[in-house]
Amino acid sequence: GHMRVTFEALTTIAVLVIAPAPVFAKGDTVRITITGGDLGAPIEITDPAIVRQYNVWAGRGTSSGEPHSVNIDWTQGMVEPPKGVPVYEVSFVTNRGNPGTYVVRYAIDPATKRGFVYLPGKTDAGYRDNVFLIYREVEGNWFHAWDEWEKLANPLIAKARSTH
Repeated sequence: GHMRVTFEALTTIAVLVIAPAPVFAKGDTVRITITGGDLGAPIEITDPAIVRQYNVWAGRGTSSGEPHSVNIDWTQGMVEPPKGVPVYEVSFVTNRGNPGTYVVRYAIDPATKRGFVYLPGKTDAGYRDNVFLIYREVEGNWFHAWDEWEKLANPLIAKARSTH
């Protein structure tokens, strides 16, 4: 016999499609760019296996409970950044749409080679798009970088710095 789709079944399907599920609002990181500071040219990281690890929708301000997101190690709390060092802009481009880019600043302490990440605050460029994507309630502060990020980014930055 041929299958009859009941009105109830159709209604259920429609509700599932329309219901706002936060899971669908998220996306994968598809590209990371590092610009500014003393770089001779922008750095682009596009390897899906790498960029996917730097998830915008994880860590502080989400229910994921993950200790890392974007490129921040949330376990260590807020910190004072190193002074007088180049500050780079790091963009996490997601497949989420418009705005789909989460922006942070990144600095490296030349003495320790440790990285520091700044979440743009209310008066900074990038704040509005960032909080549209996710509001963490700690914007405007510096944090320790995730060590996996340092291993990835620091050599790339060292190589791309314009030597005067």
